[in-house]
Amino acid sequence: MTAARPTSTSPTRARSEGPRLGLRERKKIKTREAIRGATYALIEEQGYDATTIDQIADRAEVSPSTVFRYFPTKEDIVLTDEFDAVMLEEIRRRPAEEPWADTIRYVLRRAVQAGMEDEPEVSRLRTRLMVEVPAVRSRMTQSMSVTGRTLCQAIAERTGRDPGDLEVRVYAMSLIGGLLETTMYWAEHGHRDDLPDLIGRTLDVLDGGLPGPGNR
Repeated sequence: MTAARPTSTSPTRARSEGPRLGLRERKKIKTREAIRGATYALIEEQGYDATTIDQIADRAEVSPSTVFRYFPTKEDIVLTDEFDAVMLEEIRRRPAEEPWADTIRYVLRRAVQAGMEDEPEVSRLRTRLMVEVPAVRSRMTQSMSVTGRTLCQAIAERTGRDPGDLEVRVYAMSLIGGLLETTMYWAEHGHRDDLPDLIGRTLDVLDGGLPGPGNR
């Protein structure tokens, strides 16, 4: 849901980290990436509003109906990634005795670094569009509820609480909202700051509350 764009589902990574994907699944991944790549390129060339689904389909060499089959809206092409599933998987891999705060710091930093190292320009473009395009920002806000439910499940598994507990839901959505604001802050300030460091500051606030005046 953030600038992070984990690549564990790419055909190359899948071959090196697990069982080889079937031909059908590899074709799906290739088509999704072609649509995304076409969209990013067109937006860079002519802007978000001027980019149409027909243009995206033509650039990706698929039909408009195929684009809609993979992505319900243009905003989804920009925002959709595998972050939720990867986040849950990474949390489950951490030692059960590890403090939750350490787990979430590790997982988020790893995800953000992976996204920045893999496609830094795409990460910057996506977050810039979140700031500049109301429709993208609105869609991102809608998707937060899905990520929040995923995080609630992860917290429940680690703590033994029910994912529907008020405290679990409040913490999860506070974290998701904080991450959204962090990525927007990063974009609003020209992507000058180190994003993993900003994530660390965000987690500091969630863990310890707002610092005193003049302190970070």
